[in-house]
Amino acid sequence: MSVLIYIAIPIFFVTLAIERAWASRHRGDPAIKGYSRPDTLASLAMGTGNVIIAAATKIGSVALMVLIYEHRLFTLPVTWWTFLLLFLVEDLCYYTFHRASHESRFFWAAHVNHHSSQHYNLSTALRQSWTTPFTGPWFWLPLCWLGFAPWMVLTQQAISLLYQYWIHTEAIGRLGWLEHVFNTPSHHRVHHGANPRYLDRNHAGILIIWDRLFGSFEPETEKVRYGLTTNLTSHHPVHIAFHEWRAIGADLRQARSLREAFMYVFAPPGWSPDGSRKTSRQQREDAGV
Repeated sequence: MSVLIYIAIPIFFVTLAIERAWASRHRGDPAIKGYSRPDTLASLAMGTGNVIIAAATKIGSVALMVLIYEHRLFTLPVTWWTFLLLFLVEDLCYYTFHRASHESRFFWAAHVNHHSSQHYNLSTALRQSWTTPFTGPWFWLPLCWLGFAPWMVLTQQAISLLYQYWIHTEAIGRLGWLEHVFNTPSHHRVHHGANPRYLDRNHAGILIIWDRLFGSFEPETEKVRYGLTTNLTSHHPVHIAFHEWRAIGADLRQARSLREAFMYVFAPPGWSPDGSRKTSRQQREDAGV
């Protein structure tokens, strides 16, 4: 994890306190979910676990990045235009990773905890996975192969992660023309919605242009219902972190063929051989959206 994230930790807690005070003043407003102590503590526990695990696994992922960089196609200079290019291609890598994390159950099992809160505030941004440090780095390795130095990629990843912190809030409404280019609180509220219309929409990191280009964009038009289509009943961080992995294991034990086993792991979340469960696409179709 980049040192930028560690530097930002005090800022996280200061802004959390400010937003919590704002939410308290709007208590009773049906449009504001605000904070819940058990939910916030669960998010902070998930974030702490993620920091520890990411730090422990960083040596391996950086070593792999360095190995691939040694076999790079190009040697790119460290200059303004390479950082601009990196900004664009890293953001596309994030979009690819994030979309895969919603459309393949294997990656969703690692990512689902981030969507498990029924609240939407800055603490939700800290509800990070304990297993994406293992499933995520692969999506950024092509950048090193293309010639971006590992330290450049890691720095841009940290910038992207820091940017995404502030968009986890109900305190900021629409932002005019910025909505056409950048990921904003409004766009990301949609992403955290369990409404059929909002399922698997707005996977952007910094730029919303990828969702607009690849057909996964949805504006905020109806009140967002935060959380999962089937919400968790526990705030225990271990349950939040591993519940979907356990569900995959349970499905594998009842798989009747290798194909079924493969689909249980890598098909979209909600896939079932008999159609008794629904994927996000099927839920949107059933709802006519």
